[in-house]
Parts: sequence; C-alpha cells; structure tokens
Amino acid sequence: MKTAEIAQRFLDYFEKNNHTIVPSASLVTDDPALLFTVAGMVPFIPYLSGDVPAPYQRAADVQKCLRTNDIEEVGKTPRHGTFFQMLGNWSFGDYFKEGAIRFAWQLLTTPDDEGGLGFDPKDLWVTVYEEDDEAHDLWLRLTDLPEERIQRLGKDTNYWSTGLPGPAGPCSEIFFDRGPAYGIDGGPATDDDRYVEIWNLVFMQYEITNVRSKYDFDIVGELPAKNIDTGMGLERVAFIKQGVDNMYETDQVRPVLDRAVALSGRTYGASHDDDVRFRVVADHVRSSLMLLSDGVTPSNDGRGYILRRLMRRAIRSMRLLGVDGPTFADLFTASRDAMKDAYPVVAEDWERISQYALAEEATFLRTLAAGETILDESLAATKTEGGTTIAGSEAFLLHDTYGFPIDLTLEIAEEAGLTVDRAAFDELMQEQRARAKADARSRKRQLADTSVYRDLRAQGETIFTGYTDLETESSVLGILVDGMSVDRATTGQIAEVILAETALYAESGGQVADRGVIIGPGYELEVLDVQKPVAGLVSHTVEVSSGEVGVGQPATSVVDAANRRAARQAHSATHLVHAALRDTLGKTATQAGSLNRAGYMRFDFSWGQALSDATKSEIEEIANNAVRDNLEVTTRVLPLDEAKAAGAMALFGEKYGNTVRMVDIGGPWSRELCAGTHVATSAEVGLISLVGESSVGASNRRVEALVGLDAFRSLAAERAIVSQLTSSLKAPRDQLPARIAELQASLKAAEKKIAAFESRALSDRLPQLANTASPVGPYRVVAESLGTAASADDVRSLALQVRDRLGSDAAVVALGADVNGRPVVVAVTNEAARAAGAKAGALAKAAAATLGGGGGGRDDVAQGGGTDASALPAALVAVKDALGAA
Repeated sequence: MKTAEIAQRFLDYFEKNNHTIVPSASLVTDDPALLFTVAGMVPFIPYLSGDVPAPYQRAADVQKCLRTNDIEEVGKTPRHGTFFQMLGNWSFGDYFKEGAIRFAWQLLTTPDDEGGLGFDPKDLWVTVYEEDDEAHDLWLRLTDLPEERIQRLGKDTNYWSTGLPGPAGPCSEIFFDRGPAYGIDGGPATDDDRYVEIWNLVFMQYEITNVRSKYDFDIVGELPAKNIDTGMGLERVAFIKQGVDNMYETDQVRPVLDRAVALSGRTYGASHDDDVRFRVVADHVRSSLMLLSDGVTPSNDGRGYILRRLMRRAIRSMRLLGVDGPTFADLFTASRDAMKDAYPVVAEDWERISQYALAEEATFLRTLAAGETILDESLAATKTEGGTTIAGSEAFLLHDTYGFPIDLTLEIAEEAGLTVDRAAFDELMQEQRARAKADARSRKRQLADTSVYRDLRAQGETIFTGYTDLETESSVLGILVDGMSVDRATTGQIAEVILAETALYAESGGQVADRGVIIGPGYELEVLDVQKPVAGLVSHTVEVSSGEVGVGQPATSVVDAANRRAARQAHSATHLVHAALRDTLGKTATQAGSLNRAGYMRFDFSWGQALSDATKSEIEEIANNAVRDNLEVTTRVLPLDEAKAAGAMALFGEKYGNTVRMVDIGGPWSRELCAGTHVATSAEVGLISLVGESSVGASNRRVEALVGLDAFRSLAAERAIVSQLTSSLKAPRDQLPARIAELQASLKAAEKKIAAFESRALSDRLPQLANTASPVGPYRVVAESLGTAASADDVRSLALQVRDRLGSDAAVVALGADVNGRPVVVAVTNEAARAAGAKAGALAKAAAATLGGGGGGRDDVAQGGGTDASALPAALVAVKDALGAA
C-alpha cells in the first residue's frame, strides 16, 4: 500500500465520519516558541487550549512536520526521520475516549478491500495511563484485544501536557508487533524496537496548575469541554504496510536512497555504516526539499541554519560514501518525483527550489575542500603530538573564516578518535558576538531612537559645504549624549553634535566619513564619525577634547585635508575601475556594493566566476590609462529622470530623490549618480594598484585596490623585496621565478633525502631493538627510547617492524622519541599479546600520563604524547608497569 494511499484512506474514513478535512499547515509555524511545525497538534494549539474557538467540532488532516532534536538517530533506527507526516483526527468538545478508540480500531482493523488499513488484531498492542481505568475498560469492551495486550504505563509515556498550566490528560498508544525476529517478548512495556508505536490517542481531560515539571503538577479539575488529539505516524504505517524494515525504504523515500546507491557504486545492505549514510542522505534530501518548498532558504541562523545543516550533512554523507562531486541535481530530482503527487508544489516551484539546492551544494563543496584540508592538518598534528583534543581556536577558525560548521568539525573529529574543546569554541563565539554588538552600538545608524532628531530636523536640512570648502562656520543646533538631548557636553564626554552647516562628509554611497575637528570659543571637538540618522540631518559623533560645548554656540567644522584628498582619490578610482570592468567584461558587470576610504577602494560587482590574471591586468591598465589621460571630472545636479536618460548608473543600495547629483569622468565613459566627493581631474587619482579579487557570494565578485600614495608605497615595498631577492639569489629580475622554482625543487629533494636517511638510520636499529626484548609477565617486551625522530610515522613504522621480528609469541613494543621537541610514544601488540590481555591503547595512555599529555588508539596500535620530552624513560617504565599489573 503506497504512502499516499494510506493517507487518502485515513482522510476518506474520517470524512465519512463527519470530520472536516483540513489542509496541512506550513512547516514554518506562527508559534513564536517554535521554528517549525514539530508535531501534528501545533496548528490546532489555539483551539485545544481554548484561546480561539474551533471552527469545527471534528477535523482530520495530514500534517507536514519537521523535528531535528534527535537528528543523530536518523538512519540508525527504523523510525527516526527529520521530516515526517502525521495523520490526525480531532474532536473539540464532541466525541471523547469512546469515539476515539472506536474510530481508531475500526480504521486499523477494517480489511484493505473494504477501505481500511487491514491490520490483523493479533499484531496490535495498546498502552494506557496506569490510572486510566476508563480507557482500559473501553479497549476491552470495544475491541477484540485480550487483557494481556493492554498494558498500563506511567506519566513519562502515557500522559500528555505542554509543561505549562492549561489542558492535559492521559493518552493511549497503539503499537504494532513486528514479531520475534525483531526483538524480545513482553509488549511495548519492554521499550523494544520490536513494538512500533503507530497511533497515539490523547484525551485532553484535565486542567492543571502549579506545574513543577512536565510530569509533576496539580490537577485543578476536569475541563468543561474535553478534546481529542490523535496522531498516527504516516511513515511508520507505510513501512509496515509495505513490508520493509524501516521508513527509509518506503516509496516516498527509497528512490532517493537508490539514487545515492547508484551514484556511490556501493551496495545497500553490505555495510552498517554505509547503510546509515544512505538513509541520512535519503532523509535529509527529502526534508530539505520540503523546507525549500515552504519558503525556507539556507542561512547561518534560525530556520535557514537547520536547512543548511540538513543539506550539508547529506553532502558530507555522500562524501563518506566515496562521492566527492555534486549529487544534488540527481538526489533532489529523485525526491521531487517521489513527493510531487502528495505535494505538487515541489514540482511547480522546482526551478526556484533546485537553484537554491544546487547553489548551496556548490558553496559547501568549496567550503569542504578548504576546511577539510585545514582540519586534516589539525587532526594529524594533534595525533603526532599525542593529543586527543582539537583546540577550540582551530574549530573557531574553521567556523569563522571558512564557514565550516562546528557540528561537522565535531563529527569528523569523532570519526578520527578525537574530541574538540567545545567550551573554548563557545567562549570564542561569545566573544565574537560581544564584539559584533559593540560594533553595532558604535554605528551611528544605531545611535538612538530617531524621534530625538525630530525637532532638530524640523529646523531644516543640514547644509553640506564640503564639495567646495574644507572649513565652514556655523552654530550648534543640538547635542545628544547617550541618545538623550542635553544643553552641553564637557571634556572627555562622547556626544552627538548637530550643526546648521558642515564641511564634514557623512558616510554614504560607499564613502566613509571625514576625519576632522569642530572648534568654537573655548572648546575643541575631535570628530569620530559623521552619519545621517534621518534623511537631511547630519550628526557628528565627537569626543570633547577640551572645554565645554553648548547649544547655540558658534562652531567651525574643519576637515582633515590630507585624509579628504586621499578619500576623493579612492572614490574617483572606484568609478574608473567600474568603467574599466564594464569595458572588459560587458554591461552585465554591474555594481553590487563599494567601500572607499583614504588610500583604498573595494568594489563588488555581479559576475559568476573568478577573473584571470590577464583580465585583472587589463582592468588595471584601462583604469590607469584613464588616470594618465587626465580626464575632466564634472558634476551636475539635475532631475532623476533626466540623469537616467543621459545614461547615468544608479548605485547599489542607494535611494534617490527627484533631484540627483551626476558625476562624469571623461564624459559618458564613466557616468554615475553619486553624492560623494571626487577629484577635479582623473590625473589627481595618481595610481591604482589592484591587490585582490575574490568571491562574495554565488554570483558576485570583489576587487580591491590601493590608490594614490598608498599604491605607490605598496609597489615600492614590492620593488625593495625584488631588489633584495636579486641580490641574495644572484639572479636578474626576469630570472627570479625560475631561480626560486629551482631552489624549491632542490629543497624538496634534500628533504626527501634527509627523511630517507633518517628512516634508514632507524631501520638499521631494528636487530638491536629486537635483541632488547625482555620478559614482563607473559609478554616479550621491547621498551626503548630512540632519541630523536623525524616524525611519529617513522616511530610507528619501526615499532611494527620490531613487533613482526619478535615472532608469534606474545609481544609488546613501546618506542619513544623526541619529534620536533615533543615526546611521542608508540605502543603496538601482536595477536598473542592481545589474547593475553595487552591493549596498545591503554599502554599509550599510561605513557602519555607520564609525559603530561594524552593518548589512545586501537588495541593493536596506539600513540601517546605530551610536553615533557625528558620524561620519555619514565614513560617507557610506565608501559612495563602497566603490563606487569595487567
């Protein structure tokens, strides 16, 4: 029986029994306490609680649900899935226990050919709350169940409440017995996987108060209107009716699993670990498909984070199955085809859904490639040093710099037999959040409730004179301290000062605020920031350097001329680079953001791939040719429509009024709407040096450049480095790349020779080491220090060779060495030694404890380390002591 048929039989049955069929609510719930619809009852909570009158007395539905609190169990048990569907029937003050039990039993046991679900009564068990005699007696009277298959259980399993004051009540659960092949006898009370819960009948009967825990509360009395809330797990019923062992093999999930099998080339059923991964992929892809269809998109917080985690766990599982390339095009298509009959939206909205899925996969595959390389190095280093824990700072670097999720770091570390210092990671995350909050508080767009600016703005717009003047006399219109209006500010205070006119540029259009001072009779203010908290009003954040400033006093704004000159150069350079990009890449390379500050510019633009070195050089050359040509920079103020008609480009994120300022550099070649400050001619820019090009999203790129004197200084520094290299390497400038490549090759060859020599030197000690074997209890033991070694791998290789030379008698080898200043001990055992009780992992731990570190590993090979290399002799003695005590 197909999953969709089971759902339809359920709805048809209850519709015939006068229930209103209610469509599934979205997975995205309106409940502020929940991210998702985690249970079938969630959409009905307002009715069940009595907050809102129910629009019907009886209802039935198939509700989409998503729950990730037990995500680690997915794939390991037959019934745990993140996305699942709940079949429910509801009574709001209508029928109660007798009706709920009668409906459930009739639908379950009515034969298939009569429209029921066709369960054999002898396969069903029931549990009731231990004090609910009424439900117990109803099951005996209304069904064919014998007394022994009705079990009484406690509040922890058979009593429902929200954990808050309000409605609550006992429940009765129906279980299917899969038979003795799946577990022990004894019914659901055994909590064995043999017995699968398929339907829960909740009898909302009482009102509770004084809630001390979910199962400890006072019952006030019976509810005036009693409700019924039932839930049948569709996937659970489906895997039983379809004769498969778990929900992952049902018709709505199995196609994804089969596609994953085909892509991997492995066999489902051949390996437990692989089977779990196949099921994780099947479950998570379906869950992701359904979340995307309900409008959730991948992000780093909230619902989007859950979706991202599901998708990335699926990708990670495919990689563990040997598939490193993209798979979502195949897997999501398989899931769409399996789900589209039940949920047509997954096909109707397929273009959008697939775009998000494929983009997220492409992004994460890049993240994995970078992050796993770094994590692998960290894992190897930790093991080499004999450690067992990845530093929290390493995990934070992966998360913060590379977007590598902490849960994935934890999983990979666990697979490698290591742990992560989660406490240190969490502390670093908290520090980052604190910094972000402090930064947000410092931004003047967040200064205060904008209502404090109303009276000031009512006096008119702040007049900006900085296009032509670097000093402007004005007066103080208002002062704010901590968001409150005050009459004055004194030495050492941080305040906002609003002037009638100002020469200081307020941050906007990608250009940062001017530096400068405000001076007046008896005071001087250092300008820390300039912002526009409301349209038309400029606010100066200042520190009172000396004296006292008051409202109504004269004030002169003075711009830092050198900083302004460099900022003008950077802003004009941004326009030149934009024009050069469009010349080189075409008109689709449009702006997606910018930042201009003294000596530096950053420009984001729409483009889907990295720029080649040749393209970057071409862009840089076009921009600098424009500088050389000394193009005139002109500005005009004109109506917006006229400016657009003239071909002016509007800038990303900017809002424009009816009248705008248009900036031309060389006429129409560079024509943009811009309120920033600019040079008079392009030659004033001086020099543009591209120093970076990178990705800032799936379809955006970023170029960065130094401008003017900063560009010159950077090139001069590079010239000095080249000069030093030509002198040191005794090679002309044009031959430096070849000379450096030659030296690298020589160095690599020398390192190989040294490593081979050291390895041979160790191997030459093999007979000598084997001859040191001495009896310790039932074992022949070699426990020796090698002095120094190039790597832990060399120590491990030699230990294995010594073990093999000792023959088939119970042999244990423990070799220690100083590896790059850190002590390492490798312990190995043969089969006879392990049979006698020797375990390499325990021996490595004993040695590591003496060395001031940690260790562990398998019973046959293990490694320990620490910080005190002088303790190596004592560590080897500790190994012998451990064997003697075994």
